[in-house]
Amino acid sequence: MSEKDTISMQLVREALLQTCPAGEPDRGLLARAGIAVEQLHLPAARVSADAYARLWRLLARRCNDEFFAMDPRGLRSGSLAFMCRASMAQPTLGAGLETALGFLSLMLEDLQPGLVRQQSLAEVVINEPRDAPRRAFTYFTFWMIVHGVACWLAGRRIPILAIELRCAEPPFCDDYRVMFSENLQFQRPRSRMIIAADCLDVPLRRTEEELQRFLAEAPGNILVKYRDPASLGRRIRHDLSQQPPSLWPDAELLAQRLCLSASTLRRRLAEEGQTYQGLKDSVRRELAIAWLATPELAMGEVAERLGFADSSSFYKAFRKWFGCNPGHYRALILARQCSH
Repeated sequence: MSEKDTISMQLVREALLQTCPAGEPDRGLLARAGIAVEQLHLPAARVSADAYARLWRLLARRCNDEFFAMDPRGLRSGSLAFMCRASMAQPTLGAGLETALGFLSLMLEDLQPGLVRQQSLAEVVINEPRDAPRRAFTYFTFWMIVHGVACWLAGRRIPILAIELRCAEPPFCDDYRVMFSENLQFQRPRSRMIIAADCLDVPLRRTEEELQRFLAEAPGNILVKYRDPASLGRRIRHDLSQQPPSLWPDAELLAQRLCLSASTLRRRLAEEGQTYQGLKDSVRRELAIAWLATPELAMGEVAERLGFADSSSFYKAFRKWFGCNPGHYRALILARQCSH
């Protein structure tokens, strides 16, 4: 099994923390899920996505709650099915997402989501009546449900530009970055997920048969199918993100550093649905939105750091990437910071 089809044992511990708070985890439950209790506290241990999905379903059945008992009201068994069926009846992803969020806001007490459109950007904002933030696992489980359902409705991955969270950064974030986005921001005024607004215009054409197949495979299909590609592509993305774009190697030099031929590098990336140029573009986009969230950096400096000849070239590229200009994106991101 490849690592991209596995989940960190740390997320298993997080799931058990809420549902088995009294002490020792239920060995029988873990055995039924196919998870070795002896590996539960090994930092590097991983479990199959299928095993994690089985654990999810077993815990949901035990608690009668598909949200791991992390909300006073929770999501009773059957909530995901009802939400998907109601959402898929809508004409577009935007309408389907609003239906799903409306259902979640009715069901949950502590997390009240809504969809806000900001010109060419859209954000799913979680309003919270309680002052104290929830733990990171609660937010990320919520995002997994919302983003997973949105991707299924659209029939493709919906790129996430950024996720902001009210809580502090947890010790472990690797799987979250693979599932959602490298651009995770913590200790922010509000929890929200930002996407391009044009995604909301995607028409919905899901069938009842497709719904039954999706529900039968959930949440394992959400955990694996719609997350960012891992393995070689992610390793290259990580290495690129650690150095300025001006120092990025060309494909030939990169292949040499990886002890591969250029053709083998292309083939292995193609097997993951990637190209080296696509990875460079992806990292450049992530650096752009991360640096735009830093008010100390002038727009010209951001453009220079990204390797653009001038600000005008950066503006054109950013509008092509995200459908809006970088000034609008920066204003949206910084507005919350400045108001607190």
